[in-house]
Amino acid sequence: MKMTARGSIAALMTCMAAAAAASPAAAATVPVGVPLDAVETTLGVPTPQVGTAVPMPVVGAPEAPVLHKGDLLPNPLLPAVPVATDLGLTKVVSPVPNLLGSKETDGEGSLESPATTLLTRTPGAVVGAPLTMPDAGNRGIPNLTAPKLGVVAPEIIGAPSALLGLR
Repeated sequence: MKMTARGSIAALMTCMAAAAAASPAAAATVPVGVPLDAVETTLGVPTPQVGTAVPMPVVGAPEAPVLHKGDLLPNPLLPAVPVATDLGLTKVVSPVPNLLGSKETDGEGSLESPATTLLTRTPGAVVGAPLTMPDAGNRGIPNLTAPKLGVVAPEIIGAPSALLGLR
């Protein structure tokens, strides 16, 4: 079977369309424990226990530019790219000795940030050509027009929170 140039371009376009249509996989995090044991043995004081997670960003498919009637260039010319990640659970637990002046009130203080999903979108650009579409009244020659230039603002969507506890 012989592959023609037209067939290979069609196969490439099919693969690109399938890749663009696929939704990004669920964002994940990698749990990390912060080792502070050496500080405790060196200084002889109890150290906090810190556990967190490193976010693993997942890049989604950019929005496809759309060609509007009367414009020479598609909008947006530079599409925004979505990026999703999970901010993992972060917990810091520290001993709090002699809280109220007596040994019986020794306890632990904790600061916890629950896991949350963070969605972002990179900035995009809208650019308009300095020419109009061909004008039949001007023998098919395009007219000059003021070029358009704009920036699509970046977005950050998420709801991180923190919990403070004492026991």
